[in-house]
Amino acid sequence: MTEQKFESYSGRKIAIDASMSIYQFLIVVGRNGTEMLTNESGEVTSHLQGMFARTIRLLEAGLKPVYVFDGKPPHLKKQELAKRHSKRADATEDLNKALVTGDKEQIEKFSKRTVKVTKKHNEDCKKLLRLMGVPVIEAPSEAEAQCAALCKSGKVYAVASEDMDSLTFGAPRFLRHLMDPSSKKVPVMEFEVSKVLEELNLTMDQFIDLCILSGCDYCDSIRGIGGQTALKLIWQHGSIEHILENINKERYLIPDNWPYQEARCLFNEPLVFVDDERFEIKWSAPDEEGLITFLVNENGFKSDRIIKAIEKIRAAKNKSTRGRYECFESANELESFFKPVVSTAVPIKQKESKCVLGSPKPIIKPKMFSVQACTDSGPKVVGNFSLPTLALGSTHSTLLSRANDQQDVARTRKLIRKEGTKTTPGWRWIAVGDTCHPDSREIYRMSEKVIHQFTRVGYTRETAVAVPESTTRVF
Repeated sequence: MTEQKFESYSGRKIAIDASMSIYQFLIVVGRNGTEMLTNESGEVTSHLQGMFARTIRLLEAGLKPVYVFDGKPPHLKKQELAKRHSKRADATEDLNKALVTGDKEQIEKFSKRTVKVTKKHNEDCKKLLRLMGVPVIEAPSEAEAQCAALCKSGKVYAVASEDMDSLTFGAPRFLRHLMDPSSKKVPVMEFEVSKVLEELNLTMDQFIDLCILSGCDYCDSIRGIGGQTALKLIWQHGSIEHILENINKERYLIPDNWPYQEARCLFNEPLVFVDDERFEIKWSAPDEEGLITFLVNENGFKSDRIIKAIEKIRAAKNKSTRGRYECFESANELESFFKPVVSTAVPIKQKESKCVLGSPKPIIKPKMFSVQACTDSGPKVVGNFSLPTLALGSTHSTLLSRANDQQDVARTRKLIRKEGTKTTPGWRWIAVGDTCHPDSREIYRMSEKVIHQFTRVGYTRETAVAVPESTTRVF
């Protein structure tokens, strides 16, 4: 997992799960208790307001969105849909009780739980997007599966959604928080399925089994088995079949007629369109007259705001007509853009080492060392730095304790003063924690802090800290 800026996807084609976005808009946009944005006929327009504004933001940033809508749900999903219907019914009862008592907090809470994306909501958004000149694809079944298929075939760069089932369908790249409002200032989280599999030490088939055990839309999970337990069982036994043979059936209750094999088949071979004849991914100029008729005349949007928005769409489309690298006149210009150039305006000064050792003017050659994060599968490099070749203790020294412990620096400084000049280093890495951190940003901050502290002791940092591979658990 890597953190990316929203603007870094300029020029990229991104497949978006439309239903998930519409659901978020219905919950958030213009909501005040049980009241939502409506037109003169009393029809809800929150989804149109949200879709219109969010899509313009994507276009202005140079992104090329492709919205994919759900088709007919697979048979195995009927049970999950029935559960959702039951939860909405319960929420409706709780909402009615809250309305009687006048509890505003409870009214807000339960009214959101009653939200359902209807066929009309979908059709409204399809019409809006087509008028905006944005491609729309109607999947034969699951939108997430179709998004993954588009990504696997190279028609889009990545899939954007908040539901990570796209990874289970095999999407090479998956983006979270791309559709979040700019006010949140949340970085986009990019996952690559190949790196996720490498990090978890799983094959794709094992990853699918892990998702089924952890809980999916197609079948119940085994009660008592969560994500961490499921991962350990997959590591130990390799597949659901072998897990069922060895599991303690008194402790873990396996559902009757558990259709895990059918669920696995749906993830491996989902119903998707694979040829270009069924759809066309093409961005076109906005239908300005059509947008005004649909949004202003039919749904009560303010005309001046829509006219300004259309100007933004037109400007964004003109800007995006040039490809991701077409702004460079030649290959040499493109290469020079990525080639680091040393500025001659300010002379580079080499700082002398601050380490004061026992012998006069000792010859100290710097060596590269790594800051690593200790995970279940072994240490992962999160950065490098150089230091003089002097001993800091044996490999099994207490210096290999938690690197965010303030006492580590004090112990190291004391050891340097005590030992004096040495010619070989006694250890080669710093352990950042003893387990996998749930947030790679925390590892980043810790490693930054460690390098800063050790620099004060006499180390010379030569390379920037980076987190090339996430240590975040997917589940």
